[in-house]
Amino acid sequence: MEGARIHLKLWQRAAVAVGSAMGALMDPRRADLIAALGETTGMPAFERLLARMKNNPEGRAILSERPRVISSRVSHAWDLPQNTFGAAYASFMGSRNFSPDDRPPVRFMNTDELAYVATRAREVHDFWHVLFGLPTNLIGESALKVIEFEQMFLPMCMLSVVGGAARFSEKQRSLFFRNYLPWATRAGMRCTDLISVYYENYFHEDLEDVRRKWGIQVCPDLRAKS
Repeated sequence: MEGARIHLKLWQRAAVAVGSAMGALMDPRRADLIAALGETTGMPAFERLLARMKNNPEGRAILSERPRVISSRVSHAWDLPQNTFGAAYASFMGSRNFSPDDRPPVRFMNTDELAYVATRAREVHDFWHVLFGLPTNLIGESALKVIEFEQMFLPMCMLSVVGGAARFSEKQRSLFFRNYLPWATRAGMRCTDLISVYYENYFHEDLEDVRRKWGIQVCPDLRAKS
């Protein structure tokens, strides 16, 4: 992470943020632009996340050991019993042909410590999908961005929700704002401090047990209310 960092002046950071925002709105599939937007607009939020992790025993262990959510570190999840959190994560990734190695690297953080916090926030995204039972479609991703905002206060999360809502159909927009948005706001506020959870240490535990432990409210099936 150290070698990949790019130090930007304030005006450069603003230029990258504006360019990334415009590019991401034009092509929301550009993960690199969304990542750059998050980094260039989220420095104060990442600093707060770092402080929270330092004040939490599990968060301090994460900062000390710096685990990575990459194939070489999480492949054992595919061998765990079906009821476990790890197996649910493996099923989520495998059913979508996702790889944990596909996320863009962090480039625009001022320190190596902040770069790791930004990396960790990016890499636990799929764990949150599993825990909250959210799909990877437009509504599911937008709802998870609401939870991420409540947990991390990253401006990029709300910008992503706005961008997602602009692409909703009329029916999707009504469903999201009437049902998913209120649920996601509550879910994000009521669960534990998720950035300070050492998820890899809980792979072997029952999925429902860890949900209860962390105060996770699983997304209800809202299709009937559309």
